[in-house]
Amino acid sequence: MRSQAVVVGVGESTYYPRGKAPETEFQLACIAIRNAVEDAGLTMRDVDGLVSYMDRNEPVRLSAALGTGDLNWTAQTFGGGGNGAGAAVTLADAAVSAGYAQCVVVFRALAQGQFARYGQAGRMRRSPGAMAYTAPYGLLTPAQTTAMQTMRYMHEHGVTQDALAEIALASYAHAQRNPRAIRYGQPLTREQYHASRWIAEPFHLYDCCPENDGAAAIVVTTAERARDLRKPPVAIVAAAHGLEHRAGVAAFNDPTFPTAHHRHVGRMLWQRAGVTPNDIPVAQFYENFTGPVLMAIAEMGFCEPGELNDFVADGNIQWPNGRLPINTSGGNLGEGYIHGFGNVVEAVRQIRGESTCQVEGAELSLSVSGPNYAPGSAVLFGRL
Repeated sequence: MRSQAVVVGVGESTYYPRGKAPETEFQLACIAIRNAVEDAGLTMRDVDGLVSYMDRNEPVRLSAALGTGDLNWTAQTFGGGGNGAGAAVTLADAAVSAGYAQCVVVFRALAQGQFARYGQAGRMRRSPGAMAYTAPYGLLTPAQTTAMQTMRYMHEHGVTQDALAEIALASYAHAQRNPRAIRYGQPLTREQYHASRWIAEPFHLYDCCPENDGAAAIVVTTAERARDLRKPPVAIVAAAHGLEHRAGVAAFNDPTFPTAHHRHVGRMLWQRAGVTPNDIPVAQFYENFTGPVLMAIAEMGFCEPGELNDFVADGNIQWPNGRLPINTSGGNLGEGYIHGFGNVVEAVRQIRGESTCQVEGAELSLSVSGPNYAPGSAVLFGRL
């Protein structure tokens, strides 16, 4: 499927702080999809596929409201978080490459003001499934469970608190150049980071993503059809999602704990793409918390775990002079937490040359989705 399917449009709603969106989640989804289709120079009647992950906005309602053509492909992914962003793109890639659909929109809409907050523990009469091993002992939120894994990883590999800080500082620095970003006009200093309150050690306030309302979308079609469209197409060079045996099982019983669940994904991606991490000039790493970003950088093969402190230090992950600028729109921490789909949009923008922190001459652009959750996923975009 290498480079047979291409991205021809990207779109977003406005990104709002939680509870500030004047539109419903469904309306936000419609806005992002319409913007992406318009950006491609297509009409809604051209759309014959819809793909998402963990989304409440069903194809039946969306197709009726938006006036799409007949739908030939609809799908959602397994998984409980932003790990589905790249996986959703692979489903669109597969559908277009195999000929099941000609024009597939991939999207994610999120209105935490309208629905439940992902970062808040709710009251439970029972603890179902994996929660039976954690909830009775006080591990109720993603921040708490991720903190335990990150603390163990830091202990095993000598990762410092300053390495966590570098992830937050990069995202906030890049957000200052992006007017769409929630944190635009709110720079972060290292002193502010370290002085901020603990949420769940080792996570300070700025290690944790904000809670937002908004939506984002891309349009995927064939390379042949893209020739006559408005903007240069961006190839889906390779995509991967999956897991190692017993990855992500309950009660931290993963045989490779602590892990971002991206070793297997990384091996598949580089094999399919025919490139190595050394060939990648820019990357977007899903960061609901800073710790899994560091783990994913190592598991995707950019460095060894014991090298992380040096890899992220001294501006090495910041635009414009870093060896690997990451989260160049601000990412989940700085631009907005739309379950990581904004990172997919930004990865496409880097190839188009439209990023507010544009890496000069970028011919490959990586998006890594949801480290710390299984199945993991990643997509490599490139010039056609």
